[in-house]
Amino acid sequence: MAQTIRQKIEKSPFKNIYWFARHLLNTDQYGALGKTKETQLLRTISVLENILVQEKITEDEKLNICKKTLSTEINGMVKQGTKSARLALNLIEVLDKEIKKLEDVVIFCITMKYVVAPINQAIASVPSDDVEFCEKTATNILSTLGEEKAGLVIETWDSLGVKGCLDAERTAVVEAFTHLIDNLSSLDIIEHDSLDDNLLLTAFVQEFERRLGQKRKARGGNSLETVVSFLFNYYRFPSTEAPSHFDQDLEVDKWFKCKDGWSVGISCKRTLRERWKQVSQADRGTLSHFKIKELWHVITYDKDLSDDKIVRLGEQGQIFYLMDNSEKYKKCINHIGMNNYVRPLSNIISDIRNNIR
Repeated sequence: MAQTIRQKIEKSPFKNIYWFARHLLNTDQYGALGKTKETQLLRTISVLENILVQEKITEDEKLNICKKTLSTEINGMVKQGTKSARLALNLIEVLDKEIKKLEDVVIFCITMKYVVAPINQAIASVPSDDVEFCEKTATNILSTLGEEKAGLVIETWDSLGVKGCLDAERTAVVEAFTHLIDNLSSLDIIEHDSLDDNLLLTAFVQEFERRLGQKRKARGGNSLETVVSFLFNYYRFPSTEAPSHFDQDLEVDKWFKCKDGWSVGISCKRTLRERWKQVSQADRGTLSHFKIKELWHVITYDKDLSDDKIVRLGEQGQIFYLMDNSEKYKKCINHIGMNNYVRPLSNIISDIRNNIR
């Protein structure tokens, strides 16, 4: 009877590559020593490889020496009596259970050298934020099309950054994967067939994508807040701190002082939904008390922006900047009850300039 793919995988020592990589990079259980102690672990791998090629030592002796070496070296990478030491001990224990044969030592070495370390190095080249990509394209848009296209910059800021970062990710993946293929073709420390190769390659890809996903998550949610700072820097508008003693729980991305001494706060979000409860508490009386002329909400997705929200907040001195071609903007600007509370995004730069100067 032909073996199933599952049965073939279970018989391959390469099946442990994925799990060794996960152990080495697991922060909660094992301290992620494959990331935080990469240099020390690579030195340890060199020691293990030297032990493996000794001809006057039996296989069993090599296995015992390698396991002892691994335990001693990992233990020496952390300060004793700390949480890191406890997590390192967890790693020592799990490796002791899973390294049962000499070929498991070989697989552990391959994992650290050809999966974990290259991924660490490649991940370091992937941007931690997308501001650089956004700023370059946004600068070109404004220098070519003028300040009336500030709305276009704001609208496309997210996609500009996402595209740039994904391109950088793709480059890092392809480059690292190419190196892995080259290393695999010259790998002679252990016999391997096409299934073994696939187990190595897929472990690399799975772990790489997992790490990239963590970095994407860390980048997410920050980009739109930075677009206001970019516009202020680009047009050299002065910004200020929040008015003294104003302690309302409002997420305002930028404050500026008007020529009459009053302040305006700008908040930029895809939608008002996540800030609705906060901003609805900022009544006109409170704003006036702290000499706040208006609060401006730059919204790039207005389909859930109801008439009631616009009127209620508008009466409190809060203004909505919407895309010029938005159906919501077209409706509101022609409505007697809401036209004082909405403005086109194409005017935001001139509105800032007119208030400051």
